[in-house]
Amino acid sequence: MRSLSLSEARELPFWRQPVTLLFVMAAAMPISFATWSALLNNFVIEVAHFDGSDIGLLHSVREIPGFLAIGVIALIMVIREQVLGLMSLLLLGVATAFTAWFPSLGGILTITMLSSIGFHYYETVNQSLQLQWLPRDRAPKVLGWLLATGSAATFVAYGLIVTTWKVFDLDYNTVYMAAGFTTAVIALLCLVVYPQFESPTPQVKSFVLRRRYWLYYALQFMAGARRQIFVVFAGFMMVERFGFEVHQVTGVFMFTLVANMVAAPLIGWAVSRFGERRALNFEYSGLVLIFSLYGGIYLFGWGVTLAVALYVLDHIFFGLALALKTYFQKIGDPGDMAPTAAVAFTINHIAAVFLPVVLGLLWLSSPAAVFVLAATMAATSLALSLLIPRHPAPGNETIFARLRRPAVAE
Repeated sequence: MRSLSLSEARELPFWRQPVTLLFVMAAAMPISFATWSALLNNFVIEVAHFDGSDIGLLHSVREIPGFLAIGVIALIMVIREQVLGLMSLLLLGVATAFTAWFPSLGGILTITMLSSIGFHYYETVNQSLQLQWLPRDRAPKVLGWLLATGSAATFVAYGLIVTTWKVFDLDYNTVYMAAGFTTAVIALLCLVVYPQFESPTPQVKSFVLRRRYWLYYALQFMAGARRQIFVVFAGFMMVERFGFEVHQVTGVFMFTLVANMVAAPLIGWAVSRFGERRALNFEYSGLVLIFSLYGGIYLFGWGVTLAVALYVLDHIFFGLALALKTYFQKIGDPGDMAPTAAVAFTINHIAAVFLPVVLGLLWLSSPAAVFVLAATMAATSLALSLLIPRHPAPGNETIFARLRRPAVAE
């Protein structure tokens, strides 16, 4: 497949341009990942008889490839980023397809590790390509539409589960196979149909850890820590505490997706209009309140309606995290996009490797304490986000930049 620069790619039909490929990938990934997530809690409880400790262990194992995302730097020395991203997407699809073939703790941990390698390496490369291919003035809005596209694809997957699960008496294997192979086929088609797109700035193919990016690293670490609590325990609570069945859990997810499809483009506009600082301030303030109320469900016996409402709001607020991407796009060197995406994913997953299993044990004695800890983490993120300047740029990475004389970037 021949290579084209981004300027040359503008002459291609719209459906073969780089931005279109980003949208296709944004739709393909959730078909597998969202289906896996929708069925997971019911699958592991009904088939493998998991408890809170087991689900914590599963998610710790699932996050190990995220911690090792720095391996992307080594891989892009021999594989083009675009090819690596699509091959990772292919692995995610194939591993998802065979998930139900291994209904034991060891089997689920193994197949989850494989699908997680695909997911995390895809996400690492995808973030890098987005920041390289999207112009800075349009990036927040396009990222918002990419989020909406992913939500739409997930909505279709969930809709099929809700409408066919009981009607056709489907089993886990059938659904996992259908979703996984759909993603795999799309990945293969993208490998064949799209040319290789060359970014205008060659990427640094070595480990990059710059002191002036410290706030971005800190925000990534906190984002990964608090995200794990939501990903692992919010859905698990629906099944364990309120007895939700597969179609009910998926119905909640679908309602959440409709809200995200409407909100995501507005989020992109808001980040573009008000800036990364205000967007992240708003996100973290909202998450402090949401996680505190989650804790109240266990402390005060509040009902399922509040739990569902908080789940929906939680997803909407997490959409504002795209401001972290555009914050780095504004402060980072153009050649640092790929290596820093890998470093950021590793930092994002430091806590994710041990936090789920530790909190899984805490969950057995006090579920409310888990969510109180999440609220504390969100408050820490809020404090860090206050250090972002109104107009971030190289040399103006934090509010402290105005207290020192301008210096050459490292």
